[in-house]
Amino acid sequence: MTARQHPLAALGLAGFIAAAGALPLSAADSTDPIKLTLHDWTGQLITTQLMGEVLKQAGLNVEYVQADYLAQFAGLETGDLHVAMEIWETTGREAMDAATATGKVEVFGPTGMKAKEEWWYPLYMKEKCPGLPNWEALKDPACAEAFATAETAPKGRYLGGPVTWGGFDEERVAALDLPFEVIHAGTDAALFAELESAYQRQAPVLLWIYAPHWAPAKYEGEWIEFPEYTAACYTDPAWGSNTSATHDCGKPFGEIWKAGWAGVKDTWPTAHKAIGAFSIDNAEMGAMITEVDLNGKSIEEVVGAWMAANEGRWKGWIGQ
Repeated sequence: MTARQHPLAALGLAGFIAAAGALPLSAADSTDPIKLTLHDWTGQLITTQLMGEVLKQAGLNVEYVQADYLAQFAGLETGDLHVAMEIWETTGREAMDAATATGKVEVFGPTGMKAKEEWWYPLYMKEKCPGLPNWEALKDPACAEAFATAETAPKGRYLGGPVTWGGFDEERVAALDLPFEVIHAGTDAALFAELESAYQRQAPVLLWIYAPHWAPAKYEGEWIEFPEYTAACYTDPAWGSNTSATHDCGKPFGEIWKAGWAGVKDTWPTAHKAIGAFSIDNAEMGAMITEVDLNGKSIEEVVGAWMAANEGRWKGWIGQ
């Protein structure tokens, strides 16, 4: 049964919670709030609120806290923050590994979603840069100029995500000697607004696109094919085509992880088990992001509809 068909879906999150009710708190769980971090892209806001509302159904005291994607690990190590629902293999693995190495942060397992984040261009740009998607086509000054704007000409412009996302784009440009300037979008919404505007005008654009997301399905385009990532590429200058620099490769692909304070297991054992069990796939997440970003629904509505349509599933996460 789809979310649209479910009789509780129209109630939204508040209506669903009122109808479903919550279990009393387990004696093993602290009554202190478990703090889930919120970031600045739609999918993560959905994932986090979905997990949080499930924990509320288990009787837990849940608090949502706005936090920087990479800087949040300091708070997770100290226990001032507790749960981060999306750490992307593509951009967050180094920070996550450093935090887990302290013994103060635990990886709660994969979310079930697979991450891809890379430079992307609309297919209509291939005419002006026919060597694409091979990254070496970008080294051609004519190709770079095809992606230029008034502020970057004669260099091409690459529109990156918000600076807080990491991703090493400046390092990649330098290591591969690309005639491009990296300009960062201020927000997730601004990134995709610029893509929409360029696509409608068939204007040049090269930007950071990630999946799961609606953009790769809505727009016809391709990801740049950089030299394949290995861990050595980010740490050993001798690796790759530029023997004096790191990051002469593409971004890694892989899992989107759940991570958090190592004390969660003992403080909120119900939450620890539920977060470990949480799993959704790219198709589900892409559909929910589409509902918010393209169809104008609130995150609360979308989360409520998902919970109404998947009650048997999430109840299993909390042992009901």
